[in-house]
Amino acid sequence: MGAQNGKPVRPRDFFRTHPVFTHAEFVAAHTAGGSSPHTSNSLLAERVAAGRLLRIKRGVYASVPVGADAADFQPPPPLVASKLSDDAVVAYHSALALHGYVYSLWTWEQYMTARRLRPLRFRGVEYVAVQAPKEVRDLADFGGGVEEMPYAEGSVRVTSLERTLVDLLQAPGRGGGWEEIWRCLEMVEFFDLDAVTEYALRMRSSLTVARVGFFLEQHRQGLMVPDSHLRRLAEHAPHKVAYLDRQRAPGRLIKSWNLIVPDEVLYRQWEEPHEDQA
Repeated sequence: MGAQNGKPVRPRDFFRTHPVFTHAEFVAAHTAGGSSPHTSNSLLAERVAAGRLLRIKRGVYASVPVGADAADFQPPPPLVASKLSDDAVVAYHSALALHGYVYSLWTWEQYMTARRLRPLRFRGVEYVAVQAPKEVRDLADFGGGVEEMPYAEGSVRVTSLERTLVDLLQAPGRGGGWEEIWRCLEMVEFFDLDAVTEYALRMRSSLTVARVGFFLEQHRQGLMVPDSHLRRLAEHAPHKVAYLDRQRAPGRLIKSWNLIVPDEVLYRQWEEPHEDQA
């Protein structure tokens, strides 16, 4: 099936190098070696029945490693998410986890797609499709900042740290709220600030720009943020007073961004010891 260095690739080699794959991917590779689609489908069905393949949903399979039991095998969630749509990109809190900057572990995996898809629950993990923001939905890679990352013998398309910062500040509910977002992003020692600025402006949202600008200004020393980047973002901040939180939580007005920021975020109150710990 297929060809590698002039030689057909055997099915078992495909399964070994594709820990999670789609029906279309396998059939394309298998029929390239001269087999018929019917034979491809029969082979998949046989391996599922034998416990060598796991059917995650219609058209998506996981290879079961030698010695593992298909009944309790858990395929790597990022790989699964990346195959649930042909344009899937692991994003938001799940992207931070994949990059290794996560404060809390979740049992759900988020991926960005142009489509509206229902959540999928499989082996205790909920896979949540998030429709890409309308401003970038029709652009290549949803406006940029998408990387190919090796993972668990496969590869995953994932948003970059810079794109993830902007996405989370645009849609904080996808990051578990301000404390979780702040704690995760504060683990990152370096951002490409040119890229952060470009992504923020590409979203065409003055509120998103203000949130990004406020975060960078609050962390300007640790992230070595130049004044030029803050000035450029400030030019696109809201003309009227806006709230950091869409729930309009009370707080203090940060004039440079025309943004009302709750004390919890402004002073990072989650870092204060609780009374029972004092």
